[in-house]
Amino acid sequence: MITCGFIGLGLIGGSIARALKHNRTDISVIACDPNRETINLARKEKIADEAYETPCEAFSACDYIFLCAPVSHNDENLLKVLSLRKEGSVLTDVGSVKTPICRQIEKLGLTDCFIGGHPMAGSERFGFANSKASLLENAYYILAPAPDVCQEKIDAFRNLILSTGAIPLIVDYEKHDYVTAAVSHLPHIIASSLVNLVRDHDENGLMKAIAAGGFKDITRIASSSPVMWQQICLTNTVNISKLLQDYIDSLQAVRKELDAQNPQSLYDFFDEARIYRDSFIDAGSGPIKKAPVIRVDISDQAGSIASVATLLAQSNINIKNIGIAHNREREEGVLNIEFYDDASISKATGVLAANGYTIHQPK
Repeated sequence: MITCGFIGLGLIGGSIARALKHNRTDISVIACDPNRETINLARKEKIADEAYETPCEAFSACDYIFLCAPVSHNDENLLKVLSLRKEGSVLTDVGSVKTPICRQIEKLGLTDCFIGGHPMAGSERFGFANSKASLLENAYYILAPAPDVCQEKIDAFRNLILSTGAIPLIVDYEKHDYVTAAVSHLPHIIASSLVNLVRDHDENGLMKAIAAGGFKDITRIASSSPVMWQQICLTNTVNISKLLQDYIDSLQAVRKELDAQNPQSLYDFFDEARIYRDSFIDAGSGPIKKAPVIRVDISDQAGSIASVATLLAQSNINIKNIGIAHNREREEGVLNIEFYDDASISKATGVLAANGYTIHQPK
């Protein structure tokens, strides 16, 4: 048996533990979390074989110890488990910022047993209750081994991560922090600032009422945990601040062309972004995964939604969520149907198309 310890059992820690338990039969999980409801639920759902409110002697059995609490608690938790960990065990974390903990590892002389980790997956929801085994599937999982970790330990940990369904990718920790500042941390600031901008200018609630697909899509990540993003901003400040200034400069350049009514510059601005955006590999591996959704044109008459739902049910296709798009801005269909996986989308598309429905898959 391989024993994995989890210090903190929130969305990410819980999802890793679930994925290991779901995909392997040789994994034992020992977890601790200060939230009693969390540890009770982890026991009840048989995700944790043992669960405690604080790190304890039980963690001395662990082959791997995952530090999954907010980054501000990592140093404290790291010190707590040092006296508990057995010789040869591997320490890892799941934080979105690697530099602070990697430097702490160097100070403590643990460069032979620490492999920094960052699963590039998440959700606008948080907490163990919202964790799921499929969260890591096809998501990049960044590994940042300390310089003295032997290749055997790196390979073994990489194989462990592979078994969660994630895609391990080894990256230097300083490079990791710069890249994630650009593709993850800064976008959260931008999304939140856009939401706050609309809030501050929405005098009668009209903006909120008519906010359609475009606005909601690009600001969805603003619903993420404010505590987590506060901590990320305070620990990756230099990289975020530099990129934020570059972004401000680019906005000022766009504003200049806008005020000058320069059609070619404005066209190039949108076209260059379109070309680069369309070149992205869509593997659902971003900070928040793309939901498996299709949009279906239906007639405006009683029973239309029921007819679609019945067709899918008869084909044993489970629907996660279904709703009507009240505004067609940037949306071709009027019925949004969300599924649990891409396989269900493929099957549903075939069933509905065979029955004369027009289906649109959002980009």
